[in-house]
Parts: sequence; structure tokens; C-alpha cells
Amino acid sequence: MAESNLLNTPEDPKAARAKLKADRKEYKKTLKEQRKAQKEKEREFADRTAEINGDNAGGLATLVITFLIILIWLAIMALLVKLDVGGFGSDILAPIIKDVPYLNLILPEGSVKSNTGSSDTQLADGTNAATTDGSQEGGITTLEDAQAYNKKIEKMLQEEMEKNATLTSENEKLKIEVERLEPFEKQQKDFYAEKEKFYEEVVYSDNAPDPEAFRQYYEMIDPENAEKIYREIIQADAEDAAIKAYATTYSGMKAKSAAKIFDEMVAENQIGLVSKILAQMSVENRGDILAAMQEANAAKLTQLLEPTAMEGKSQKIPGN
Repeated sequence: MAESNLLNTPEDPKAARAKLKADRKEYKKTLKEQRKAQKEKEREFADRTAEINGDNAGGLATLVITFLIILIWLAIMALLVKLDVGGFGSDILAPIIKDVPYLNLILPEGSVKSNTGSSDTQLADGTNAATTDGSQEGGITTLEDAQAYNKKIEKMLQEEMEKNATLTSENEKLKIEVERLEPFEKQQKDFYAEKEKFYEEVVYSDNAPDPEAFRQYYEMIDPENAEKIYREIIQADAEDAAIKAYATTYSGMKAKSAAKIFDEMVAENQIGLVSKILAQMSVENRGDILAAMQEANAAKLTQLLEPTAMEGKSQKIPGN
């Protein structure tokens, strides 16, 4: 046995001391870990025992912390209500807790008065705000009344938003239409200004131009209107040429024959044309024909042949 120990003992004393020191350190470490584990087991055992006996100090601390958190949140909520953020204090809570002592102190200033005196306030649809959904004269007294009132307000708000959206759409359409009509309005103003200027400087001036100048002027204005006016001028020229031809023809006839034809034309309501033809004849031929016509027709034609009566008169020639 002694021989076996001698074989396991290192020959070097320093190595033996180092090994012994390492073994001792390892033993201490192991012992420390065992003590730590033992303490943890003892603490767990103590916690379980305290929980069973009802004197858990850790649970009490948790309860206190939870209570403090709740108090902080309540303080924050009370502050939000007092500041009336989003109208929550005056619109939602005031009708519910306005009559609760001390608790109504968190309401915004003036909210209790405004809500107690709101029994005469009417909504947009004609119903009373304080008596909505069957509540009594005291106003909204229960949470159900407040919820019903809020739903009614939300519905009214939705309707107003839809109306506003419709009005906005109509306004946009009207704006587009106004923008579209603005150029036409400007053209109309320019046209009336040009027309007034034309009448002042051309038509009614002391030195009014002859028809040829008018024709040249019309050719310079709007093509569509110029074309229409040009056709009227050309037609008037054609009528004047035709009347002159008629005057030449009837001047070569006997006075009685021409007078008979003119009497028939007057009977057919062509007295205007007859007066224009006679106006293109010489004084001698016109007098002979009038003398041969019926007295009533000759009198009417004499009135029409007066210079002032002939101004601006125009009758269509049959067949044109």
C-alpha cells in the first residue's frame, strides 16, 4: 500500500504543491457552488412557505407597484379630461358624471353649466339635445343615453360630410364651366365694343362711307358674319339691278298698259316693288303711268315715293 502511494506521488515537491493547490482551489469552487445552490433552494422554500402562510413580501411589493401605475394612469386620464382633449370631457363625460360629487371636479370649466342648460338646445333635425332618445328633462343620465346621443351626432356629422362632398363636387363642376365660358364672354364683350365703335365711327359719322367701303369693311371682320353680310349686299345689288331693268322695260311700254299691270301688282300686295320701279323712272314716264292708274293706288304710290318714305325700304322681287 505504501508502495502504491509512492508511485502516485510526483517526484518533484514543487509539482506536488502546485497540484495540491489546484485541487484545493477546485474544492473551494465546488463548495461555493453547492452553497449557492443551497441558498437558492432555501430562498425558494422560504417563498413557497410565505405564500402558503399569506405573508408574501414580494407579492405585496408587486401590488403596490401596480397600484401606483394605476394611479398614474388615472391622473393622466383626469388631466386629459380637464384639458378637454378632443371634447371628451365636455361632450362625453360631462353629461354622465356632472351630478357626481367630487368626481365632477375633473370636468373642464364651464362644461357642467353648458350641459345642464342644454335642455332647450335643438339639433339640426329639430329634436332636443337634452331629451334625445327618450331621456328626461334632466338631460342624458345613463351611459346608454350618451351612446345613443353620440350615434345620433355621428350620423348627423356623416350626413353633413356627404353634403359637403356633394357641394364640393358641384363647385368644381361650376368652376370648370366658368373657365370654359370665360373666352366666350370675352369674345362677346369684344364684339359689342367693336359694334359700338363701328356705329359711332362709321355708320353714324358725318362722313359715312359709301356701300363699297362697307363691303370692304365687312370682308375684314369675322368670316361667318362677313359672308352673311356680303350675301345680303350682293342680293341688294342684284335687286337694284333688277328694279332698274324693270324700270327700263315699263318706261318703254304705253302708260295705260304699264298702269294696268301696276294696279294688278298693288292688288297682289306688291306696292313696295311698284314704288321702287317707279322711283327708277324718269319724272315724265312716272307721271304718265300714275295718271293712268286707279286713283286710290296712285295716291298710295305717291306717298311711298316721297323721299323720306323710300329710305330703308326693301321688297323682294318675285322669282328671286
